Amino acid sequence: MSGIMPALLMLCPLVPAVLTFFLREDSHRLRNAVAIGSALLKLALIAVVLLGVAAGNEYELRIPLVPGLYMLLRVDELSLLFITLSSFLWLVTTVYAIAYLGGHENLSRFFGFFNLCVAATTGIALSGSLVTFFFFYELLTLSTWPLVVHNGDEKSLSAGRTYLAYTMGGSAALLLGIVWAEGVAGPVEFIAPLDFEDTGTLAQRLIFVLCVGGMGVKAALIPLHGWLPTAMVAPAPVSALLHAVAVVKAGAFGIIRFIHDVYGIARVEELALGLPLALIASATIIYGSVRALQQTDIKRRLAFSTVSQVSYIVLGASLAGPIAAIGGLVHLVHQGLMKVTLFFAAGALAERIEVRSVDQLDGAGRRMPLTMVAFSLAALGMIGVPPLAGFMSKWFIGVGALEAGRGWVILVLAGSSLLNAAYFLPLIYRAWFKPAPEGAVSAGAERPLALILPAVVTAISVLGAGVLAGLWISPLGWATLIVEREYLP
Repeated sequence: MSGIMPALLMLCPLVPAVLTFFLREDSHRLRNAVAIGSALLKLALIAVVLLGVAAGNEYELRIPLVPGLYMLLRVDELSLLFITLSSFLWLVTTVYAIAYLGGHENLSRFFGFFNLCVAATTGIALSGSLVTFFFFYELLTLSTWPLVVHNGDEKSLSAGRTYLAYTMGGSAALLLGIVWAEGVAGPVEFIAPLDFEDTGTLAQRLIFVLCVGGMGVKAALIPLHGWLPTAMVAPAPVSALLHAVAVVKAGAFGIIRFIHDVYGIARVEELALGLPLALIASATIIYGSVRALQQTDIKRRLAFSTVSQVSYIVLGASLAGPIAAIGGLVHLVHQGLMKVTLFFAAGALAERIEVRSVDQLDGAGRRMPLTMVAFSLAALGMIGVPPLAGFMSKWFIGVGALEAGRGWVILVLAGSSLLNAAYFLPLIYRAWFKPAPEGAVSAGAERPLALILPAVVTAISVLGAGVLAGLWISPLGWATLIVEREYLP
């Protein structure tokens, strides 16, 4: 019975992915029903599993492949944090994509790969071993590339080549690290840190650098971030998927798994690997913010913001302390909610009133009030204004840094928040306090509702995740449960 739930969670996005590829282009209602119905079913299954895991139940499925090699799917507290986020955002992004793409061509191909991408993300979340993780990690690369190049023009194809060059290079490093780790320590499962008793410290450090560096490509750590801003040529639903649901989160999630479930934070500190990783994450946070400030295109500004914000997750994981770990884990969810809201709003602004750059935002708040309220809430959350979700993440990472004796992190957080304010507040000011240009489209701009409501729903989640942070079922409550059960001695 314990193996049924992981199988069902995998099948929920996988079956509609396969079915959608075979649907005719004009099968709009059936394709939409399959996508939304499977997303709702998956959320219902997750609700059942959440209650089960909270009560101490275990869910695991082993699938033998060849002698000595198996696929391991396991549900634990950490996997549930990631899979709940991705499943909720899968539903709202599907609704948004249906409205955004409308009568575009190749929709069966788009939604087929879209659902396959969610299946790969689900597999990454449920992976109980490094080999299983790598399989789904590569499936994610292969399923997102067609989404990046969906428009089919030269700019999209060039972005797709850049994306593959970065991600395949990272995958090669990760694979080498996995083979080396399994060669010296046997099969690597995410149960307890490995026993490296007969492995020298240099080899241990090199394995760590290969694996974390390989995953750092998808997590957009500098200097491995170049693919992410380039991929902004993709449609807005794909940008939301890349930045909030799938790719960058897969990299950050993998780094968390590797630090805590493969090496263990004690060994990371013993090998003096935590501080260098924290410094790289901190440099990425500041660099991404500075580059965001220089962008005039809204989507590119949001892209460099992602480069910065995802590194909060890595920073929290690299600091040797439970409070910082909670901050990093909860930011995995909070950043997803905030960033998907921003991309939903940016896509709606571009689609409905042709606003794509910062200087075109004048008066957008009065022309599309619901959209801009959602955008403003998410932007303020990114800055770290209480009681929004982003404030909770930064607070726990900051307190955790002091606990771990890394007081300099406070300066990084303060500097980043100031830069966040510098590149988000002018957008909010222009939208709400400057008059719209003469002849600007306004009447009926917030239609259809399916294009607008997803941003409203996720913006409410940004507010709720902060205001209701004290509840055990909140992202903060669940992150605390993970650290208490899994990472505290």
